[in-house]
Amino acid sequence: MMDANNLVSARELARRNGLSFPNESPEYRRARDELLAEEIELRRHIERVAEQRRALPSGGQVTKDYRFQGPDGGIGMKDLFADKPTLVIYSYMYGPKSERPCPMCTSMLSAFDGEVPDITQQVAFAVVARSPIERLLAFKKERGWHHLPLYSDTTEEFSRDYHAIGPDGGDEPAYNVFTIKDGVIRHFWNPEMGAATADPGQDPRGAPDFMPLWNVLDTTPEGRPPTWYPKLSYDSAR
Repeated sequence: MMDANNLVSARELARRNGLSFPNESPEYRRARDELLAEEIELRRHIERVAEQRRALPSGGQVTKDYRFQGPDGGIGMKDLFADKPTLVIYSYMYGPKSERPCPMCTSMLSAFDGEVPDITQQVAFAVVARSPIERLLAFKKERGWHHLPLYSDTTEEFSRDYHAIGPDGGDEPAYNVFTIKDGVIRHFWNPEMGAATADPGQDPRGAPDFMPLWNVLDTTPEGRPPTWYPKLSYDSAR
C-alpha cells in the first residue's frame, strides 16, 4: 500500500518536472505547474481509492443459477468465468422494446472492443443485454465489433437483481464485478453512482469514468459539452 508519509510533495515533483514548450509565457508555466501538482494529487487519490476497493471484504454470494444465451447457445454464469477468478459484466442498454441501443453505451463499448483481448488476459469479461442474441449479434456486425462477448439475459433475472432495470422497467447501464473461489461466486463491486450521487450541474458519472470519450474531452479547453452526447451515426439523426 502506498505510504503517504514517504511521498515527495506534489508541488516539489511538479517543480522537478522541468518541461516547457515553445513560446509559452511565464504565466502559462506557473499555472501549468500549479495544475500539474493537482494532477499528481489526483493520481495519488485514484490509487488510494483503488487500494481501498481492492481491500473490500467479500460481497454477497450469488445463489441463483443465472443463465444467458450466447452465440453458441445457453451458458451459465459460472461458465462465463472460464479459467479466471474474476468476471466483469457490463449491462448494455439494449432491451427488446428498444428500437436501437443506447448511443452512450455503444460509444463506450466500441472503445472496449479493442481492449477485450488485453482485458481477458487478466479477467473474464462479458456484455449482457436483454435483447435476443440474434439482435445483439446483428448489431455487433453492423458496428464492426470484433471482440466483445455478447450475451442475452433472456429471463431478465440477472438484469433485475444487479440494477440493470430501472423502476419504470427500462434499461439502466450497470457494471458489476464478480469473483469465484472454490466454486462460490460473490459480488465484488459496482460503481453505485447515479442521479442520487451526482453533483450540481453535472450528469451522473462514476469515478473512474469508463468513457474514453469524456476523458479525452476533459483534456481540451472546451471540456465536456453540456448538451451534446454521442450518436450511433453522424450521417443521420440516429
